[in-house]
Amino acid sequence: MQIGLLGKANVGKSTFFSAATETAVPVGNYPFTTIEPNVGVTYAKTRCACKHFGMPHQNPLCLDGVRLVPVKIVDVAGLVPGAHEGKGLGNKFLDDARQADVLIHVVDIAGATDIQGQPVPPGTHDPLEDVEFVESEFDLWFKQILDREWEKLLREITQKTTTIVDGIAKRFSGLGVKDYVVSEILKESDLVTKKPSEWSGPDILRFVTILRKKTKPILVAANKADLCKDISIADRINGTVIPCSAESELLLRKASKANLIKYVPGDGSFEVLGDVSPQQRQALELVKAVLEKIKTTGVQSAINRAVFDVLKLITVYPVEDEAKLSNKNGEVLPDARLLPSGSTAKDLAATIHADLAKGFLHAVDVKTKQRIGADHILKDGDVIKIVSSMSRG
Repeated sequence: MQIGLLGKANVGKSTFFSAATETAVPVGNYPFTTIEPNVGVTYAKTRCACKHFGMPHQNPLCLDGVRLVPVKIVDVAGLVPGAHEGKGLGNKFLDDARQADVLIHVVDIAGATDIQGQPVPPGTHDPLEDVEFVESEFDLWFKQILDREWEKLLREITQKTTTIVDGIAKRFSGLGVKDYVVSEILKESDLVTKKPSEWSGPDILRFVTILRKKTKPILVAANKADLCKDISIADRINGTVIPCSAESELLLRKASKANLIKYVPGDGSFEVLGDVSPQQRQALELVKAVLEKIKTTGVQSAINRAVFDVLKLITVYPVEDEAKLSNKNGEVLPDARLLPSGSTAKDLAATIHADLAKGFLHAVDVKTKQRIGADHILKDGDVIKIVSSMSRG
């Protein structure tokens, strides 16, 4: 799966990316600092299965029973109004963003950048405008895709070479849209009984707006929340909103890496280790004040909410030796996989290797020690052994 970071220029997307991935990227106080998409790996946090078994193990991705599950994240070019018409780096932005399963929209909740991404005094720009314009750009981009194919699609429907469902699904196949999703949206938008030839411009816009919400769900990271006099401004934004201070998270990550503090991403506090310089202590005191104001820096919370709440993914641990909870090399709980809710034991096998799924015989639920079949629905935290007639090639 892939998380996409989006937003207008100069709101802290690249800082968020650097904090989430501990990867240095260009950060500048001007639009289009990010031109080529920055690609990295961040981690979703969940309870490690070792806690269930009371079995501590040596794994760099397990911190005192908290499992870090790798997730791909992409910071794409900044967005400006008119992106769907190619303004700014609009076409490139939308093309990069279309590959994401979920989008984290980084918003300057302090209102310190105007709609073009230029610095303005804090509180002088309405962040709600940013949320609306980004969603609008995506909706208009989707509408543009359908508009330019609409007459051709109507001819195909008249000639009975396609249906409205198959025709629309084909036009959005590059976004991974399936026919059943189109069917659901036709019902939800009350267009299922209306002839396509009678659809108006508002009908198409209503359809693509629902399509965007289903296929490109957006979570808002209300960045620079520490600069807000009143954080309640975030309550005006619909949907999932996480107050954030990406700059504070980046400082904590760097301090932790330098062994100056003990800090687990997402925690609401940190512990100073040994001596720090007066300048370092001052910086850490500022971050402490941020945490007191917004509880956590919000970066890890945004990632977790995107993975587990918005996409509703579950974590499953495949093992080869159910007695030792290990792989063939003896590594205990070596792998954690993110799967869509409703995934089966055979789906898990396919994520490991196609041959395992092809030769699937049965699986073992290690927690209950029960044998399970290919269609068994997995639960979050399951530890599973796959038994297959075909070895991994």
